[in-house]
Amino acid sequence: MCGQSVLAATTLAVQAHADVVLPTGQVKPISSFFFTVGATGERKSAADTEALEPIKKYEQQLRDIYVSESPDYLNSLEVWEKQRKQILADKAGFPDVITKKAGIDAIGSKPQRPLFPMLTSTDPTFEGLAKQFIDGQPSVGLFSAEGGQFIGGHGMSSEAKLRTAAGLSSMWDGEPIRRVRAGDGASILPGRRLCIHLMAQPDVAAVMLSDRTLADQGLLSRLLVTAPISAVGNRQWHEPKPESGVALKKYEERLLSILEKPLPLADGKTNELKPRQLKLSSEAREGWIAFVDHIEGEMMSGLEPIQGLANKLPEHATRLAAVLALVEDIEAEQISTEHMAAGIELAQYYANEALRLFASGHINPDLLLAQRALDWLQKDWCEKYVSLRVIYTHGPNPIRDSKTAKRIVKILVEDGWLIPVGKSVEVDGHKTKDAWLVAKG
Repeated sequence: MCGQSVLAATTLAVQAHADVVLPTGQVKPISSFFFTVGATGERKSAADTEALEPIKKYEQQLRDIYVSESPDYLNSLEVWEKQRKQILADKAGFPDVITKKAGIDAIGSKPQRPLFPMLTSTDPTFEGLAKQFIDGQPSVGLFSAEGGQFIGGHGMSSEAKLRTAAGLSSMWDGEPIRRVRAGDGASILPGRRLCIHLMAQPDVAAVMLSDRTLADQGLLSRLLVTAPISAVGNRQWHEPKPESGVALKKYEERLLSILEKPLPLADGKTNELKPRQLKLSSEAREGWIAFVDHIEGEMMSGLEPIQGLANKLPEHATRLAAVLALVEDIEAEQISTEHMAAGIELAQYYANEALRLFASGHINPDLLLAQRALDWLQKDWCEKYVSLRVIYTHGPNPIRDSKTAKRIVKILVEDGWLIPVGKSVEVDGHKTKDAWLVAKG
C-alpha cells in the first residue's frame, strides 16, 4: 500500500517531463492508473497523505503565485475589455471594420488568466476534468483515499460511465482531450497528462473491478491493482527509526525539486506540454522484447483470465521503468537495463495480483453478479418462487437481460440458492415452468 502511494505520487511529479518511446516506435505517456484495495482501518489515508506531502507543499506554492498574480490579471482584463468596447463603439475614430480590427489588434490579445493551482482532485466527472485542463495545470492527478467518491459519483453513473471510461482511457493513451459543448463550443486540448490513484474498500472496489462495461471498454486493463493482505493485528507500536525521518526528508526534497522544475511547454503556450522523448537503451530494449515474448507465451495458459491486462503489461512495464529513471535523474536521456528490469518486476507483480484477485473471486464478474442477485432475492423478493423473466425485469441493473440472467441463475442453481421446481407455478402473476424455489437464509 505504501509502495503504491509512493509510485503514484512520483508518477504525478515526473509525468510532465517525458514520454517514452516503445520499441514499436509508438510514443506514449509515462502516466499510470493505480488502484489499491484495502478495508477500513488499513491506513489507506495515512499512506497517501505521507506520500503526497511534497505534492501538497508545491500546490501551496502554486496557490501563492495564483493569489499574487490574480489582481494584476483582473485589472488588465478590465482595461482590455473597456478598450475593446470603446473601439467598437467609436464610429468617428474607427468608422469601418478594417479600422476597428486594426484598433483591436493594437491593444493585443486578451490577458492570460493565471493557471488554477490544483494538482490533485478527488471525484471529478470527465467533463469537469477536461474543463480544469483549460485554465489549470497541464499535469494533474486524480487521487482519492475514499475511491467510493469517484466510483459512486456522477462520472461513473450508468449514464456517464462509458463516456468517463472512454475519456480516461484516451488520456492514458496520450490522445488530446476533445470537448464539444453547446455552451462553449468545441475545443481540442493536447499536451495534458493525468495519473490516477484510487483507494477503496473491497466491496466498493468489486463494483468497479467486476464491471463488464469497463472491462469491455478497456479501462480495467489500464489499472494497476494491488490488494495487500491485511496487517491488522500486527501493527504494534514502535518508535520511529531515525533513518526513517531522513528517508522521508530526502523523498520530499527530491519530489519538490522535480515539481519546481520548469515544465516543457509548447511554444507560446502556458499549459500545453511538449515532453521530451525517452528511449530504451539497447540492452533495455532486449530485456523488453524478452518480456514481450514471455507474456505472449503465457497468454493462453497462465495469463488467460487477465488477457486484457496481459496485453498491456509490456507497456505498463516501460511506463513504470521511465518513472523510476526520472525520479533518479529527471534529466535522464534513456531507460537503463536496471530500470527496465525493475519496471518488468513491478508489471509481473501487478499481473500476479490480478490473477490472485480473479482466483479469489474479487474480480470474477459473474460471481459478483451472482452475489448481487442473491442479495436481491434474499432481501427484496418476497415470493416463494422466482422466474427468469422476473430476474431480468426486476432484478439488479447489471442482470437485466436474459443472456446474463441465465448465466447468473446457473451459478445460483449450482450453489444451491435456486432450486428447480419442475412444474408450472405462478410467479409475479404469470404461470411459468421456467421457475425456481428461492432458498432463504
